[in-house]
Amino acid sequence: MAADEIEAGVFKALADPTRRQILQDLKAGELSAGEIVDQFSISAPSISRHLGVLRSAGLVRERREGNRIYYSLVEERLALCVGGFLSTVCPDQLVLRRRRPSQPKAAT
Repeated sequence: MAADEIEAGVFKALADPTRRQILQDLKAGELSAGEIVDQFSISAPSISRHLGVLRSAGLVRERREGNRIYYSLVEERLALCVGGFLSTVCPDQLVLRRRRPSQPKAAT
């Protein structure tokens, strides 16, 4: 699979708000499929399809334990893909961000 196809899969996965919420939920740690389903008001098969898209994009990994499936975030995949895209599209932004003087803190 070409790098462009891989990147396209990641951005397709990120395009949906349900999938973005799943990724945010997984930031706290591994969750079972049932725990993920419980966070949403949509059907379990719909969540399963969303998890499949995230898995295909390489943004989550699954681990089976008995009859349960656990999902966890593949943080480095997201960081590398989005970071690579941003450095291509706006390479100066990273430099500007580092050079920006820190704001003085308000007195308390």
